[in-house]
Formats: sequence, structure tokens, C-alpha cells
Amino acid sequence: MIFVDNFNSMRFLSLIIATFFTVLTAFPILAAEQVYLIYGGLNLSVRISSLEKFAQTGIVDKNLEFYFNIGGLNESEKNKFREALFQPHKINPVQLSRFLKTQIGEEILTNFGKFMKIQGGRNGKYALRGALVQAAFEPEGLTLINVLRKLPTNLQIDLEQTFALSDAIKIVVKATQLFSVEIAQLSTIEAKKEKPVNFSNLRDLRQPGTLGIAPKKRWLLTDKNRNRRFYVDLYKPKKWRQEKTPVIIMSHGLASRPEDFYKHAEYLTSYGYVVVIPQHPGSDYQKIQDLLGGYTGEIFDINEFKDRPQDISYVIDELERRNQTEFKGKLDLKNVGVLGHSLGGYTALALAGATLHFENLERECNKKFSYLNLSLLLQCRALKLEKKSYNFRDERVKAIFAANPVNSSIFGSQGLSQIKIPVFIGAGNYDAATPAIFEQIRSFPWLRTPDKYLLLVEGQAHLDFSNLDAGMTNIIESISNLTLPNPELLYQYSNALMLAFFENYISKNSDYRPYLQASYTTYLSQKEPFKAYLISQYSSEALSQLIQKFIAENYSIQP
Repeated sequence: MIFVDNFNSMRFLSLIIATFFTVLTAFPILAAEQVYLIYGGLNLSVRISSLEKFAQTGIVDKNLEFYFNIGGLNESEKNKFREALFQPHKINPVQLSRFLKTQIGEEILTNFGKFMKIQGGRNGKYALRGALVQAAFEPEGLTLINVLRKLPTNLQIDLEQTFALSDAIKIVVKATQLFSVEIAQLSTIEAKKEKPVNFSNLRDLRQPGTLGIAPKKRWLLTDKNRNRRFYVDLYKPKKWRQEKTPVIIMSHGLASRPEDFYKHAEYLTSYGYVVVIPQHPGSDYQKIQDLLGGYTGEIFDINEFKDRPQDISYVIDELERRNQTEFKGKLDLKNVGVLGHSLGGYTALALAGATLHFENLERECNKKFSYLNLSLLLQCRALKLEKKSYNFRDERVKAIFAANPVNSSIFGSQGLSQIKIPVFIGAGNYDAATPAIFEQIRSFPWLRTPDKYLLLVEGQAHLDFSNLDAGMTNIIESISNLTLPNPELLYQYSNALMLAFFENYISKNSDYRPYLQASYTTYLSQKEPFKAYLISQYSSEALSQLIQKFIAENYSIQP
């Protein structure tokens, strides 16, 4: 699954998280002229001049040496910290300021301000925001050393909380690594139990179909009941199936747009599907552009949690109205498939019958270090909705494919257990926006439908980095030892599995059932450096037990 979010504000979020995590976990010392380090009854300080001298020359004076010794940093860690101090990031300071003034931006600063307080103990969020924005105005760009220089007052660092955060981060990393291995092993076990299939003799689903693609159409729709205007992109095959034509509705992610799904849409269309992709105007690409341009103050509208699934249902209504006149009655609108990415994955799950669980969401949002799951910054906004029962289930939707879905806290086990139709969940172990350990691996056992699948792809990182702008690319390239898979490989994995899934459950074509097996992902991955692993309901209980065991052994944070 390599869908495109085009989330420009992710540049800001990634930079902020990377900046603070580098300091807090590698060397938790910042200063204006000096910083105070609070640990129990100790109150120590370090001079900014010592840090600048170290960054410029590599010389560790006596003042700084004391803290390096306390932290037990080796030479490699010292060098990484030195590099981090002067690592430049070109970022628009005005747009950065606008992002940091949104609810999500302020929440990020508030969380880090609990550790990095101004002298006297008050939350340091405003000092941090001012320093970040002013540092971004510097000719060389935003660097840690510039942030230090721009801080308006001395800071005090709560080392106990900082070390606790560092430990929590290590557990999350450990969980991600461990469960990548565990799911690979569960997939191998399933594959050994399956009836052998020679996939080289079957149709290669990595290749497009033979029915062709007609020119894309765009409709402008207005739902008068909600006063909601949006466009949809419509893809039709050149040649039609003899039987009823299956329909797939796609839901884009936060700050994305229908155009970003064209590769997946064209692929499915070439196999005879009609694919329709609506714009979600309160959480799309234009919404982010409005934020960056100063025309709105938020990344998305909280009513999108309600409007998005209703957009999909309205599109199906519109297809029903046009079926006879524009499609000669060929569309099968009683068995619709929905595919969604990220926030679109939430949309798909809601249409499948998952219900919002506000009590669970509030517990999750109030957990210590909850922001290590970055998707909670989004999910927790739903607490602003009216606390009532919401039912977005559309009975015409018969199967959903949710890639990197936002889901675990807003639905919880109770909400996800309401789904009765087939569900395919896609995850990537490089995904920082909707971390697999929190958002897909943890929630997969909560699904009670017998027809469920979880695909874990090595190296998949939520976004298609081949489509990012230069600024975000520079940030990605600044991360040492980060190797990403070829986007084309990830498209092949996702296209093959989503076609097999929809053919089996929407088109009722049992010829595609063999592809929905762990042995098929083994076949696809056999010569690839980045593997794909598929598990089904048969591994659900084993995965649940592994999760509970991990929680029991690492009780300080629950993945």
C-alpha cells in the first residue's frame, strides 16, 4: 500500500518530532544562556556556549564533559548529537507558525513543553514556538543551535520525565521490530498449512488487466441535506464485463485528493471495475493549502469524522440515480467495495459498521506519552464531537480494504467488533503517521468478522516518498541509514492483494481465492529485499496472545 497523502504539514510535524526526540532521547540538554536540569533534588545547569563550542569544533569542555559522562554517551552518540545541532532544515517560517497555532500544533508543543519548561516550572510551549519560528527565518534554515539561540529565556528540563519518555520510545521501537518478526513467522505457519499452489501458472496480478481505461470523468456533486459540495473522479473500463460491473469507492487520506489514487483506480478499472473517488473537502489537499496560505486556522474540520462516511454513501446514492441513464443499469450497487487510506481507512471501517467509542478514546488520549502514536493527534480531535451514538453503516458496502487506517482508539475493540463484513487491513513497519504497532497490529484481533486479513509490508512508510516535494525529501534524506523500497514494488503488492480481495468478496469470483493466502505473499516477495506478509483469522488468536504477553513484560507502555 503506497498511497499518496501530499501532507505538506507533515514536514512541520516530522521536523518538530525529530527535533525534540533527538534532543530528549540522545542528549536532553537545551539552553538559552543556560539550561537547568532537574532530577529529584538535583538542580544542575549547562552553558549554551559549551554546546556551541562543541558543535563548531567538537571540543568538549569541562562543563559539557560532566553531562556527557552522566548520560554515558559513547563517541558515536556524541558525533550524532553534534551533527544534529547544525543539521539544517529549510522550512517556510510563516507556514510553520500557522501550523503551530492549530490545535494539533499546539498540542505537540504542549506535550514537549511539559519536559522543556521555562525557568520557574511553567510549560515552555510558547517559548518553544517562538524559538522555532524565529530560527526558521535564519538564512541557513532551522537548526537546533538556532533554536537554542532564539529561546527567550532559560529552560529547565525534567530529566525524570525525559528518561521515562526515552524508555517509552525504546519500547515502541522494540515492539515494532518484534511484531514485524512475529507476523512474518505467523504468515510462514499459515503458508505451510495451505494447499500448495503454483502461482507461476496462474495469472500475474501484478500486471494490469486487459479491459482498458476510458477517459476519466469528473462530477460536481451537491448534497443539499448537508450543504456539502464536492467533486468525484470517475474511472470506467473501455470494455465492460458481460456480468454486472463491480464498483469500488475510494476514500483519500488527510490532506490528499482523488487524483492521488489514479494508479490504483486505473489498475482496478483495467480489470473491469468502475472506480469512483470523492473529494472530502474538510480534510483534503485544499484544506492544507488554505492553512498554509492563512485562510483557515485548522488542518481539518472535526465534522469530517461524520461527513466522510456520508460522502461515500451519497456517492453510492448518486450512482444509483445515474445507473440506468449513464451506465445502462450495468452497475452492481448492492455489493460495493470501499478502499480507504489513513483517515480514509477510518472512513471505510465506519461504513463497514465500526462505531465510535468515546470512553475508550478519552482513556487513550489521556495516557502518558500517548503522542508517540502520532495518529492520536488526529483521533483525539473527535472528542470535540457531540457524545452520542453514530451509525455510518451502509448495507450496500459488502467489503472494505483499509490501508494504514486510523482506527484503534477512536473505535476500540468494542467499536471494531461490530463489523460483520470482510475486511482487509494493510500496514507498514516504517509508518510513523499511523504506527502499525498501535493502529493495525493491535486492532486486528479486535475484528470479529471471520473474513479478515492483515498485510504487513516491510519498509512501507505511509506516504509515497517518490511524490514528495523537495523540502520533505531533504528531511527524509537527512535520516541516516534509512533505505526505502521501490514505490513500484509497493504498488505491485497492494494492487495484487486488493484485486484478489475485491474479486473474491465483491465480484464473487472464487478463482481469486488462492491469492488470498500467506503463500501468495511469500511468492511475491521471494526475490525482493522488502517482504510482504499476510495473515488471516487463523492467526488472530495467536497474535492476540503475543500482544498480551508483550504488554505484561513491558507494562510501562501498552502497544
